[in-house]
Amino acid sequence: MFIGHFGLSFAAKKVAPNVSLATLFIATQFVDILWPFLLVFGVEKVAVTPGYTKMNAFEFLHYPYTHSLFMGLVWGVVAGGIHWLVKRDNRSALVIGLCVLSHWLLDVIVHVADLPLSPFGDYKAGFGLWNLVAVTLLVETAIFLAGVFVYASVTKAKNKVGKWGLWTLVLLLLMITLSNTFGPTPPDSVMILFYSFVTMMAIIISLSWWVDRNRTLTGQK
Repeated sequence: MFIGHFGLSFAAKKVAPNVSLATLFIATQFVDILWPFLLVFGVEKVAVTPGYTKMNAFEFLHYPYTHSLFMGLVWGVVAGGIHWLVKRDNRSALVIGLCVLSHWLLDVIVHVADLPLSPFGDYKAGFGLWNLVAVTLLVETAIFLAGVFVYASVTKAKNKVGKWGLWTLVLLLLMITLSNTFGPTPPDSVMILFYSFVTMMAIIISLSWWVDRNRTLTGQK
């Protein structure tokens, strides 16, 4: 799952209006942001195996500390707890924690059976939607566009940046999805994967912060 996570971030603005869109993006992608760092240090492992699934070539060999259900709960508590300590906002902290946990719940729909339940066992889950390209794109795009619709309905642009920046962000995420699906197989290099993924996420999160800064909640001046 890729843009589906961002769709949930957009939609979460409705129930956590005081949280910036960038923070919501970070929450739903928290474990994916952490993942490349653990790859670099050899804590988790991935291989590029062409044809592993129809959607992408990543064979996730070992990633229980970022992508297990148990650690999703742990990271959700950690992220929500940190937000509460800083903002003292119970509702926003709960939403952030649930956004972190949601990553596993959405991933299990598309992954093959490679998502661990915990770091302490061997059982892995996954419904394998990534082997049905058209269905995967339809499901992810539907979640994404629904989230964008919710965000656009609960916020309004302050200026042209807020208006056109939002649609630039939407288009960028759709283009990345198509590139990931139909583009060339990535090189089997942890460092290239690290730099490309970190750079991509930095651009997306920075743009989301910029967009949200130039929009306001509907009903506010």
